[in-house]
Amino acid sequence: MISAEEFVERLCRLGADPRFGRPSLQVNPAGDLGVLSVPLVGDVLSDRAVEAVRELRAEYIPAAFAGSGATVLVTGNTAENIDYFDVTSRWLPIVLVFVLGLSFVLLTLAFRSVVIAATAIALNLLSVGAAYGLLVLVFQKGVGSDLLGFQQVDVIEAWVPLFLFAVLFGLSMDYQVFLLSRIRERFSQTRDTTDAISFGIGSTARIITGAALIIVAVFAGFAAGDLVMFQQMGFGIAVALLIDATLVRSVLVPAAMQLLGDHNWYLPGWLQWLPHFDVEGHAEQAAGGVAPRPPAEVRPEQAR
Repeated sequence: MISAEEFVERLCRLGADPRFGRPSLQVNPAGDLGVLSVPLVGDVLSDRAVEAVRELRAEYIPAAFAGSGATVLVTGNTAENIDYFDVTSRWLPIVLVFVLGLSFVLLTLAFRSVVIAATAIALNLLSVGAAYGLLVLVFQKGVGSDLLGFQQVDVIEAWVPLFLFAVLFGLSMDYQVFLLSRIRERFSQTRDTTDAISFGIGSTARIITGAALIIVAVFAGFAAGDLVMFQQMGFGIAVALLIDATLVRSVLVPAAMQLLGDHNWYLPGWLQWLPHFDVEGHAEQAAGGVAPRPPAEVRPEQAR
C-alpha cells in the first residue's frame, strides 16, 4: 500500500508548475486523513490562480491519486471562488428570469399595462448596468481610483455583482412603483398623460431623492473602508442609486412616458380579465364624496 507521503511526492512530480509553491503535508495519527497545503504564487484571486486550481483538480490530482481510493478535496480562497462562479453561472439565468418575470407580472397587475411594466424593468436594468460599468471602470481600469481612495484590482469580487443586482433592482423598483402610483392616480382623474406625469414627478421627486440620499450616505461609509470587497459594494450601490434617483427617475422615466403618451396604458384585449387594483388615494376621494373615474384601458388605435 502506498503511503500518503508517496502520493504527495507523485503529485509534486506531476505538478512541477511555477504557479504553485512548496507543499506541506499534515497527516492524522490514524493515517487516514491528511491536509496538503499548496500555496499559490501571486494573487490568489487572479485569472492565473483560477486556471492553476482548475488544472490541479482536473489533471494533477486524478493522475497522482489514481488507484488509491482516496477522496481528494481542494479548498481555499481560489477554489471557493471557482465553486461560486460555477454555481452562479448555473443559477444566475434562472434567478434573473424569475425576478424579471415576477416583476413584470406584478407591475402589470398593479397598473393594468404591459407597457408600464416593460418600461419599468428596462429602466431598472439600466441602473444595474450603470453600476456594473462603473465598478469595472474604477476598480479594474483604475479610472479615478486614486482620487477616490480605492484599490485597483484585477477582478471584481465574485459575490458583488449578484448582491448589487438584488439590492439595486429592489430599491429601483420601489421608487418606480411609488412614482407610477402617483402618475396613475392623476391619470385616472384627468385622462391627461402629460398632466399626470408632471403631477407624479412633482409630488414624489423630493421624497425619492431624499430616501436615496440616505441610502447613498450609508453605503458611502462602506466604500470608505479598507477592504476592497466592501469598497466595491458600497461604491456600486451608492453611485447607482444616485444615478437612479436623479437621472433615471427624474429624467428618463418622464421622458419615456411622455414619448409613449397614451400608449403607456395599453393592455391587450386578451388580458382584460385581470382584476382591478385601486392605487392609493381612491378610497380617500370616495370618502370625500368624489367618486373616482374608473381607469379605462387605452388601445393603440385610441391613442392620441
